[in-house]
Amino acid sequence: MLKNMKPILYLAPMRGITNFTFRNVFYSFFQGFDLAVAPFISGVNARRIKDSYFKDVLPVHNQEIPVIPQILTKSPEDFIFMAKRLYDLGHETINWNLGCPFAMVAKKGRGSGLLPHPELIDLFLEKVIPAVPNNLSIKTRLGRNNPDEIFALMPVFNRYPLTELIIHPRTGIQMYEGVPDLNIFEECLDMSAHAVVYNGDIIDIDTFQRLSSRFKSVNRWMIGRGALINPFLPGMIKAGCCIFNNKISIFKDFHEALFHAFDKVLDGPSHLLKRMKSFWDYFEQSFNNSRQVVKKIRKNKDIEQYRIIVHDFLEKEAKWTFDKQK
Repeated sequence: MLKNMKPILYLAPMRGITNFTFRNVFYSFFQGFDLAVAPFISGVNARRIKDSYFKDVLPVHNQEIPVIPQILTKSPEDFIFMAKRLYDLGHETINWNLGCPFAMVAKKGRGSGLLPHPELIDLFLEKVIPAVPNNLSIKTRLGRNNPDEIFALMPVFNRYPLTELIIHPRTGIQMYEGVPDLNIFEECLDMSAHAVVYNGDIIDIDTFQRLSSRFKSVNRWMIGRGALINPFLPGMIKAGCCIFNNKISIFKDFHEALFHAFDKVLDGPSHLLKRMKSFWDYFEQSFNNSRQVVKKIRKNKDIEQYRIIVHDFLEKEAKWTFDKQK
């Protein structure tokens, strides 16, 4: 039955990248995503947090596609406090981040740093679940140091009424390197009492089709880097084929809209230039002849010169990576 249903696509949380400014511009140009999980909100000193801290997930900023706020903390008390604040803002579902791979987070026992300690996760959920008015989902990896850590975690997750489990089949120490462990992910599907969302390395439609063919019970898929590299990908997945003409022309308009949107919210040209350069860490893979232009972009220190460099490349030279169409 799931085989005949259209997949449900989630935009992944990418810290410093997929905030509401980016999301809203993206949605105005590209199709396919059904919802987004927002980049995490840290629960440290939760009781001192002002309303402006929740700016990224305010309903007024997220009217196109539903957004699920994500909380990063190891403290049940801070999580409960923030969950109630988010519920008051209208968020009936929230996500607990157990997947952040960065060492500075993990060494403090947050994100993937909690995964070697199923007993602490159990105590956390035991306190949190009865105390929050929201529905709760969890985003996790297979473990911090070893993918087998997930086998001690799955029974813990199964004991609680989670809405879903988002699994990135790597360990925390792998970061985004190496190959996702699809065999262990498959074992997780057999073990899970909850709906499972697959997250990791969906970079083109062929990859998606291979994964969906293998994991026939999965109908929820999270895409992050793949949508930055090829923003047409979510729409292609929904359609089952390439349905877009004039890709470079559309991308050029998207880039211009993104530039102007961040120009309105960032403090000065240096911040804007830094932000736009960060997008090119992904955009450079959209084109098969981007090496020289990306070198120029990274060396450049002037925002107007940046616009000239990008405009000339997209207008005269750019060749789309994913097909022969310009």
